[in-house]
Amino acid sequence: MTDKEFKAIIDELWNTFWSSGISNPVSVVEQMTYLIFFKMFDMQEQHKDRKAKHFKKERHGFFEGRENLRWHNLIQETDSNKLLKIYKEKVFPLLGEINAAFKDSVCLITKPSLLDTAIQTLDKMDFSDGSDRKGDIYEYMLSKLSTSGTNGQFRTPRHIINMMVKLIKPTPNDKICDPACGTGGFLCGAYRYILETHTSKEMAEISPILGDKLSDPARHNMDQKVFYGREFDITMYRIGLMNMILHNIRPYNVKHADSLSKDSQEENAYSIVLANPPFTGSLDESDVDPHLTGVVKTKKTELLFMAKFLKILEIGGRAAVIIPTGVLSTDSKAHKTLREKLIEQNRLDAVISMPSGVFKPYAGVATAVLIFTKGEPTKSTWFYEMENDGFTLDDKRNKIQENNIPDIIAKFENKEESSKSFNVSIEELKENEYNLLPSRYKKIEYVAPTFEHTPQEYVQLMIESEKKSLTLLEKLQKQLGDRNV
Repeated sequence: MTDKEFKAIIDELWNTFWSSGISNPVSVVEQMTYLIFFKMFDMQEQHKDRKAKHFKKERHGFFEGRENLRWHNLIQETDSNKLLKIYKEKVFPLLGEINAAFKDSVCLITKPSLLDTAIQTLDKMDFSDGSDRKGDIYEYMLSKLSTSGTNGQFRTPRHIINMMVKLIKPTPNDKICDPACGTGGFLCGAYRYILETHTSKEMAEISPILGDKLSDPARHNMDQKVFYGREFDITMYRIGLMNMILHNIRPYNVKHADSLSKDSQEENAYSIVLANPPFTGSLDESDVDPHLTGVVKTKKTELLFMAKFLKILEIGGRAAVIIPTGVLSTDSKAHKTLREKLIEQNRLDAVISMPSGVFKPYAGVATAVLIFTKGEPTKSTWFYEMENDGFTLDDKRNKIQENNIPDIIAKFENKEESSKSFNVSIEELKENEYNLLPSRYKKIEYVAPTFEHTPQEYVQLMIESEKKSLTLLEKLQKQLGDRNV
């Protein structure tokens, strides 16, 4: 089945959910997630059953005594009303038993025809192979999350994630954290990058993410000690878990937690931070980690998350994070304090401003990517003004040829200057009270005007033009007689 056919099936299923009254995109993905999770769990159980049978070992599986509740038996049920009753009353409650993350989940499917269609449709899709295709299928579902969350959350476009990952260059020896991981996009992007950079040219022809050059200890390390995440929103947490599982990441260290709370205190714990934290949202001040307000006294989540990044990075650790442009230039005491600490106590490697349309249709907020290294002062910062990201900047976000991302990746390492990029010294940053708006420092080149003729030629042209005007005037006077014109 081609990618186009897969997408057509998902589109059809999506429309079925909408016509059945489930119109919130997050709810649609959530309900699909439960079904996919249950299908995959049954597939794993079948694999364990076959393995036990092969080695002639007795096995008491999860579904022992309730075989009728397994996925491969549910799809045989022809009575849709009976199917819905079994699913809601017996199957759905098993989700929390299988994985605590799904405890207290709510089944929103109430129409028998919707459940029957959803099960039959998802059964056509192969989620068993070790490739990234099943992850791509789920990514396509996530691309339909066209509404922002209640706490200022919105999904980071995959091409922006890939740009940031390529700039930060993660390795299988890093400890990578996203303290506001949402659907898990940054962790999935980092995982894929590591596989791509450890796949031989010969194997890349089969798949670019085989990672055949990774040793067994490195693979074990990636499973156990490389990827870490925290997500406060329970729905996004569940969706993120499924996204990572489908991308072959074992999310042992991805937790449902509030990174800004007293219960999430960490320091010098990670070598890489990749994140796009919520820019707005409610905040329980009494529960905020005092270590963060010790860095910057504020209620603003974007500043508290910046303080969090600085806290959890180990010395020499690197970060690539998305922030609203207000962080770059707002004159409040909290904003200035944060910028000063970022620059004076850390190395601010780059500020990459992005056009406001990058996050459409989720939001039109103007943003920037900050790249910094913890523990050594800034000497110079590289600025890049991105004008195009390969898509139109309206709600449609259609593909276009204009794309600054390859140029950003090519110029970043050596901090090359161009019409869109330039370096600013620490002295100049200090003079401007650590303001990080690119427009504050961009040098406007004076281009001398060019002339088609020499000054002498212009004088001669003016004389000839005046002669022509006088000749025309004389002709007009002759035609009108001696009247004054």
